[in-house]
Amino acid sequence: MKINDRLKKIGDLVEANSFCLDVGCDHAFLDIYLVKRNLNIKTIASDIAEGPLNIAKQNIKNERLEDEIEVRLGNGLDVYSDEINTIIISGMGGRNIIGIFKRNLEVLKKVDTIILSPNNYQVDVKMFLTKNGFYIHNEEFVKEKKFIYQIIVFKRGRKNYSKREYFFGPIFLEKKGNLFDEYYKRELLSREILLKVLPRNYIWKRFITKKEIKLISREINLNL
Repeated sequence: MKINDRLKKIGDLVEANSFCLDVGCDHAFLDIYLVKRNLNIKTIASDIAEGPLNIAKQNIKNERLEDEIEVRLGNGLDVYSDEINTIIISGMGGRNIIGIFKRNLEVLKKVDTIILSPNNYQVDVKMFLTKNGFYIHNEEFVKEKKFIYQIIVFKRGRKNYSKREYFFGPIFLEKKGNLFDEYYKRELLSREILLKVLPRNYIWKRFITKKEIKLISREINLNL
């Protein structure tokens, strides 16, 4: 079974002896990879849609892992149970992820680790979880074909972050590197294009976009 680079990177960030809930598991490739790492990782594959979940069940059966990976049909964290200590959500919009947590805030009081790879609104996700009892433990970029994704690992605890750290990520700012530069050069370009097409009466949006352009430009120039 071949797993893509994004899911593999997420899987490699899961600690030994974890009990994971993979929300929106799709075809359960990540769950199969986690169990095959042989680090005593247990996992529950969940999805809101029966179609992908049926494919997940077949993939798990093909790997003869029916006794090691449980499959649950349900919406977000509605399928949570107390043995779970790690939540994984990948490939969803950031605001959708926040909505999943808001519907089940009590779960945030019970888990130790959250591993996320939001497609957008990463800053909103970071601010929401840090306000709800977590700190940013690790951050990784992964390049999949022409796309670059962020993966963020949250741990239970509290830390204070500056606006710059929320925007770029505190761990990313420590590591930086080629993918950091490439990712934020793309972010800079997208905002410059947006600014050109935004109507003049979008005053607040234009103000925020200009502010972010200045912030990214300054950070990228530090690396030159």
